[in-house]
Amino acid sequence: MTTVALFGAGGKMGVRLSKNLAKTDFDVRHIEISEIGQQRLKDETGFECVDPDRALSGAEVVILAVPDTAIGVVASKIVPKLDRGTMVVILDAAAPHAGHLPARDDITYFVTHPCHPPIFNNETTEAGRKDHFGGVAAQQGVVSALMQGPEEHYALGDQVARAIYAPVRQTYRVSVDQIALLEPGLSETVCASLLMVMRQAMDEVVARGVPADAARDFLLGHMNILGAVIFDEIEGQFSDACNKAIEFGIPVLMKEDWKRVFEPEEIMASIKRIT
Repeated sequence: MTTVALFGAGGKMGVRLSKNLAKTDFDVRHIEISEIGQQRLKDETGFECVDPDRALSGAEVVILAVPDTAIGVVASKIVPKLDRGTMVVILDAAAPHAGHLPARDDITYFVTHPCHPPIFNNETTEAGRKDHFGGVAAQQGVVSALMQGPEEHYALGDQVARAIYAPVRQTYRVSVDQIALLEPGLSETVCASLLMVMRQAMDEVVARGVPADAARDFLLGHMNILGAVIFDEIEGQFSDACNKAIEFGIPVLMKEDWKRVFEPEEIMASIKRIT
């Protein structure tokens, strides 16, 4: 049985992971420094927290379910105490990409992050359809990277990722740099920003007199069909009028050099703001 030390077990993400790990054969030790987090963990899972040093003793996997801004500080205190060959699992590429993990060649760093349940899915239960975040009832993908460590450790990292993010539809092996391109690059800088613009556009047409319910229904409905065509979920093509609107709209809405957000220096600048 693999022994896992879960740091940040009482946080929102930590509680999610604690619930999923409870369904596995892992021997889990829960660590949470805040009294509020300790109480949350006990209330929602029934688990008690243990002393950090006791949790680390003999742990084969250490999961850092802590905020990006705290990864460097927490890791600097934990990593020197780890046994040789221990795997440290980080749930986001920001801190690893920014170089916030202590240098130690005899341990493994494994980075993993959920894709979250896709807009287009075949969930058949109400719980699955309502699980927008993932890790509860809806299938989702996961991206993972073996940042350093022996190749055979990837299988263990993948097993941990599938457990903490369950139910998992598929896992994808990528690099830490590629995860950073996906987040913050693709998912936050691009997707979240453009979705926010769409929300602002909806609010604008409401301010110009369109009933709010009608505007929301109209926008979300068109996001569904337009997205299905654009992302090859279905076969289809846009009308000439729609193509003309796109041809005019993109240069109005987007700067010509917008793809520079994926350049290494821009990704690093974004990560530095996050961490």
